[in-house]
Amino acid sequence: MKKKNSKNTKGKIVSAAWQLFYRQGYDDTTIEEIVEASGTSKGSFYHYFEGKDALLSSLSYLFDEKYDELMEVMDPSLTPIDKLIFLNQELFLMIENTVSIDLLSQMLSSQLITSGERHLLDNNRTYYKLLRQITIDGKEQGYFREDLSINDITKAYAMFERGLMYDWCIGSGNYSLCQYSATMLPLFLKGLCR
Repeated sequence: MKKKNSKNTKGKIVSAAWQLFYRQGYDDTTIEEIVEASGTSKGSFYHYFEGKDALLSSLSYLFDEKYDELMEVMDPSLTPIDKLIFLNQELFLMIENTVSIDLLSQMLSSQLITSGERHLLDNNRTYYKLLRQITIDGKEQGYFREDLSINDITKAYAMFERGLMYDWCIGSGNYSLCQYSATMLPLFLKGLCR
């Protein structure tokens, strides 16, 4: 039970922080405001994060929360390919509507320069567990190529999504991430399929 409470506390802090970052901007948000908005304490904040900069890598936690929500509403009869497209579209729509380009850019760049944990590559994240399960199902059902391993497919898909986010950021969001992905992702997935 204690582990769940600690996950909830960390999740509350992350969620409140990113909502404030989106509304006020990263630089104009204080730790005190994050603590107040999350309904936690400063001690809890510093238990999980060294400072505000440490929150930049936590955007992946919000993405995982979204994946947890999507798993509850996703039609189980979808093919593995359609599941990947559904998850991608829903996440990218969330990014477009709730994550500023500046924040996403800061998060991506923090992953490049950090000497600590690279959350985007953490195989224990909900994202990777979900991708892996969909890939396993896809292999068993004969959707994916025989010459590609489950790890190959999962890694390629994750790199493709990160590449789309990165390009959207360096392009200053001058196009719809969601719409562009709706066109490009099926083409990418075709290369992984039999």
